[in-house]
Amino acid sequence: MYLDHYGLKEKPFSITPNPRFIYLSKNHKEVFAHLLYGVRDQAGFIVVTGEVGTGKTTVLRTLLGELQEAQYCLAFIFNPSISALELLRNINREFGIEADGANNSDLIRVLNDFLLQIRGEGRTVVLVIDEAQNLEPSVLEQIRLLSNLETDTDKLIQIILVGQPELNQVLQRADLRQLNQRITVRYHLQPMDFGDTCDYIAHRLRIAGGTTQKVFTDGALKKIFSFSRGYPRLINILADRALLVGFAEGCREVDARMVRTAIKETGHQARFSQRALAWWGGGGLVAAAVAAGVYFLT
Repeated sequence: MYLDHYGLKEKPFSITPNPRFIYLSKNHKEVFAHLLYGVRDQAGFIVVTGEVGTGKTTVLRTLLGELQEAQYCLAFIFNPSISALELLRNINREFGIEADGANNSDLIRVLNDFLLQIRGEGRTVVLVIDEAQNLEPSVLEQIRLLSNLETDTDKLIQIILVGQPELNQVLQRADLRQLNQRITVRYHLQPMDFGDTCDYIAHRLRIAGGTTQKVFTDGALKKIFSFSRGYPRLINILADRALLVGFAEGCREVDARMVRTAIKETGHQARFSQRALAWWGGGGLVAAAVAAGVYFLT
């Protein structure tokens, strides 16, 4: 509706996943470096946590795109609210292993054979489990047992657990202390700061075909950051609505007043608590992004 008005070719702040719009802030680059180090150094267990909307899935998809098939064998499990047996079957299925084993020991046996085969090819096996805060303690214990699959010198599988901050609370349980002690790389992803928020907005406008014309005033950018607190998904929602307000008023530059109007139109004038982000998030959208194999800031 407002594209021609601002000289854009496509919507810059759509919440529909689009790999061309990917932006890695300082925090995203730092967690990416931790992940890459952990995998290449064969750390065993890696844990990444962050609130809904901080960009965990974006970092994961970037990592998986960085790891070349010639050197790595990858599997991605999303939203694993399942039993230990079902998880093993899903893991085997993701690796292309026959997943009809009758029990845990059968599934682990064929998985171990597969891991030895891949190691013999000189490749590293990486298993990423997203939304890991949803795992039952018994399932996490099963995952710990997978780390026992090893040779005399190396772990046969690198496991990355990614989830919301509740994952850290789960890992503090007494019955999971053995797993907690095996985690060698940890990182908690924070939202973007003001500078990265401004760069993020400019990046998306540029990818959408924008010119050098300034679209958001400094005051508007400050108001967007104050409202969103640096969470990419909330930035998208508010910036898109603010562009619509500017278009409706016939202005080519969006100021702080228009952003305040956009905030009122969303029905959420107060600052968001971190828990309220889940309302915006919607796991289904992220699941669709992963299924489509695209990057998305979540």
